[in-house]
Amino acid sequence: MHPYRVAAVQMEPKLGRLDGNLARILGMLGEAARAGARLVVFPECALSGYGFASRNEGRAHSVPLDGPEVGRVAELCRELDCYCVFGLLERAGEAFYNACALIGPTGLVACYRKIHLPFLGVDMFAHPGDRPFAVQEAGGARVGMHICYDGGFPESARALTLLGAEILVLPTNWPTHSECAAEHMIPTRAMENVVHVMAVNRVGEESGFRFIGTSSIVDTTGRVLAKASPDREEILYADLDPAVARRKKLVRVPGRHEIDRIADRRPRFYLPLIETNVGRE
Repeated sequence: MHPYRVAAVQMEPKLGRLDGNLARILGMLGEAARAGARLVVFPECALSGYGFASRNEGRAHSVPLDGPEVGRVAELCRELDCYCVFGLLERAGEAFYNACALIGPTGLVACYRKIHLPFLGVDMFAHPGDRPFAVQEAGGARVGMHICYDGGFPESARALTLLGAEILVLPTNWPTHSECAAEHMIPTRAMENVVHVMAVNRVGEESGFRFIGTSSIVDTTGRVLAKASPDREEILYADLDPAVARRKKLVRVPGRHEIDRIADRRPRFYLPLIETNVGRE
């Protein structure tokens, strides 16, 4: 099987400058696709920026999925025969969501709405995601999308793994104090689920926060294949084999040391995971 090349685009979105951010997304998407990337992933809120101070500001910079912004990305994906995941604020009627869209050569494949919302930036005002996790086919790999704070809940990655994900993509806006997540959480999620993981962060300063970059691409063993700087725009590349993520049984010493972190689960002991939080939905 030919390697499945992926690209993680670490960029610096400018708050509220949709046209300029879109131009940057298109430019770097073109660069990555022409370098052979089949899947190109951008940060959370790459189109809009993140640090809005009110619900009205956030909604004013949201876009519908059938609007020209998504349409232009779709045109380029069709031209270059590639797939792209990028973060945006999705407008849906009076609501708006922190979302990421998966676009392919035939147009919009799927849109994921962030389920876990921290008390930070536009997430203080966005509507919480209202759709279950799902996995999408992206030209030779099965991709599961979640966003930033979702990654801090191991159930998110595990649910996507159980649905058949081979590559987990995590567009993020990690500010200072997220260094532990960038350094340790991503390799751990990859290792414990035997999946490839792409964590794609932004850089720069916005609304009083500094973002820490350090995007990474990690293989199914937790080995870091590519890692970005803490403060520069750059594109990371890696060649992945999606089939490796389908082989969950790991034979370390035949007949003596064999593990399968999916088949070896004991779900009947995990019932507390699905109990409703006291006082919360």
